[in-house]
Amino acid sequence: MLAKLGLLGGVPACTDLTSKPWVQEAGVEVLNQPFFAKDNVATAGGCLSSAYLAAWMIARLEGVEAAKSALHYVAPVGEKEDYVERSMRTIAPYLDHALMTA
Repeated sequence: MLAKLGLLGGVPACTDLTSKPWVQEAGVEVLNQPFFAKDNVATAGGCLSSAYLAAWMIARLEGVEAAKSALHYVAPVGEKEDYVERSMRTIAPYLDHALMTA
């Protein structure tokens, strides 16, 4: 959808395996990873995509601790710490270094 609206601007995308052919057909390079962001555009694919996108947005707007708190709230019982760590590890490369060290 982002590609059809002209919002990707050449940014590669992440998507689920079912949607991958349609995204490629739209002329978008599909990455084999769960999350990617450049500037103000982020894409994610798979069952955790909404959590990655939400955490990335929250971290950018309210800070890393707020993102961790939101992830912790929605994480499965008994997996909270691992879930938060894995999710933050996934989005961290796409966050401003200053955010991660604050």
